[in-house]
Order: sequence, then C-alpha cells, then structure tokens
Amino acid sequence: MAPPKSRNPGYSRKAQFSLFTGYVAAGLGALVGGLVLIVALVNPGAFSGTRGLASDVARPIGEIGAEGRVGAQGLFGAIAGYFEAGSKNARLKEENEIARVRLAEAQAVKAENARLKALLGLQEDEVKPVTVARLIGSTSASTRRFAFLSVGRAQGVHPGMPVRSPHGLVGRVLEAGTHSARVLLLTDSESLVPVRRAQDDVVAFAEGRADGTLRLRLVNLGINPMKRGDVFVTSGAGGLYRPGIAVAIVDKVTRDGGIARVLSDPAATDFVVVDPIWQPKAREIVNGPREPLAE
Repeated sequence: MAPPKSRNPGYSRKAQFSLFTGYVAAGLGALVGGLVLIVALVNPGAFSGTRGLASDVARPIGEIGAEGRVGAQGLFGAIAGYFEAGSKNARLKEENEIARVRLAEAQAVKAENARLKALLGLQEDEVKPVTVARLIGSTSASTRRFAFLSVGRAQGVHPGMPVRSPHGLVGRVLEAGTHSARVLLLTDSESLVPVRRAQDDVVAFAEGRADGTLRLRLVNLGINPMKRGDVFVTSGAGGLYRPGIAVAIVDKVTRDGGIARVLSDPAATDFVVVDPIWQPKAREIVNGPREPLAE
C-alpha cells in the first residue's frame, strides 16, 4: 500500500497561496451563513423578496413539470379507459335491452287498459251485458271456426247469446259449460247473420266462408248497390242480435252481393262482452221453451 501524500505544501508559494485562499473562503462562507441565519431568525420577512425572485425564476420549470404530470395522467387514463371500454359497453347494452323490455311492457299495459276502457264503454249502452270474459282461444286452420270463453253457465252464459268486442260482433255462444263456453264465429260455414248497410236499408245475409271472410248475399236481387268500403251492421231480424252492431266491411263486390272481412278479428281480441239474446222468442228457438215455474 502506497503511503499517503503529505499535505505539507513545502516551499511552493503557489500551493501555499491556494491553501490560504481556501481557508479564507471557508471562513467567509461560514461567517455569511451565520449572519444570514441570525437575520432570518430575528426578521423572517427580510428575504421574502429574494425568495419571490427565486420562485419566479423556477416557475417555468415547475409549469413544465406540471404539464408533464397532467399529460402522464391523461395517457394512463386513456389506456385504462381503453381496457374498460368493453365492459362498459356491455353494461350499457344490457341496460338498454332492459329499458326496451320495460318500454314494451308499459306499451302492452297501455293497450290492454285501452281495450278494457272500450269494453266499459260498451257496458254503458242501453243493453246490459251478461258478463265480460276473456277469449282464451280460437281455431284458425280448421274448416270450422270456433272460439272459447273463460265463462259459462255459472256466470249466466247460455247458447245463442251474442259475443262482441269493441270493434264489433264476434259470433254467438254455441255451447256453454259450467265455467267455459264455445263460440260459433262469424266466419264459420254454419254462421248466418242478418245484416244491413249502415247508411241505409240495403239488407243481406252474412254467411261465413270458413276462410276468415264473409259472403254478403242480398235479400232483394237486382242491381247490386254495394260498394267497396261499405260497412254492414246487424239488422235485428231473427231476434238474436240487437240492431246496429258492426259486422263487416266490403272488400269485393260480386254479382249478388260481396265478399267482406269481419271488423272484429278474434286473433287480435283479448276481452269480449256477452250480451243477452235481444228478443225472448229467439231465446226459446235456440234453447227451447222454458218450463213453467211451479206454483
């Protein structure tokens, strides 16, 4: 190991002067530092101007640093948002689907309320309904056209009673059980309803064609006065149906009448009204004469 060099400057004046200068500078620095410390303790605001100047000098550097931090935070936020975008989109899509389902349910409730209000309006006319029922089913592919009600004899329903919706006549009760009934629809091949044109006394018979339409046959043959778009209602003949119930609208004019479509589509009907038979004599024809009451 080499011996340390001696700090003795020897007889070199240059070395001696440098060492002396260092000692003097260190002493002056210590003296100035001591004075500054004493002044700062005695008068803390003495160097406020100096500190302000130093702060002004350092401000641009601080702004650059701050902008760097903000930019870095924005970059990291963008990266995090990119990775979270998929889950957020999936969550928003699910919420949108739920909102659409709720909207559809609200629209369905609104439509059902409108139908029920229309039925209540039907109950306010001069004929007091026997009951209001739900149409629980109907045939569409068979050559025979029937519908089924959720009420029967327990609710006062009997064969021959007219069944109608807010749009018009649906048919008549063909058979009645205790809590259900079968309805012969207007479009059945065995259905025959006396009708007349709504605006005058052109009378006809509406016969079911078993294909969803009706054939209108004029009673008085001759020049056919029917026109496409004419509305036919019940005439009251026969006594089963009271006059004025909407039945069908003419789609096609034929030589002896026309082809019409029913105004009350069973497939689009939820609730119906069961009316009493209009004329008591017609009730006896359908159900047979009533037995006299025992005295």
